[in-house]
Amino acid sequence: MQSPHNYLLTELDGAHNYYEGLVLQELQKQLPEQLGNNDYITDIACIALNNLPPRYIRHTVDMAFYLSPNELQEMLDNVTIAVSNAKQKIDNDTRSYD
Repeated sequence: MQSPHNYLLTELDGAHNYYEGLVLQELQKQLPEQLGNNDYITDIACIALNNLPPRYIRHTVDMAFYLSPNELQEMLDNVTIAVSNAKQKIDNDTRSYD
């Protein structure tokens, strides 16, 4: 028998933060030459996502029905800023990402 905890995790498998995809797209746009550097990209993504509000959804297509063009543009602008700020923070860190 499945425990209640495991059942809830299974029920939430389809939920994800809409900002994750937007941050990944922005990373591809801003840092295409770094995409193979997993630690560097992951650290930037984590910092950027932690500075954006969570927006959990089940299906990405649902966002098209709930967002106005202005809301989407505001989200995209916020992602651009969050990724730029996260990159700057990581680049100012003394850690090496070779």
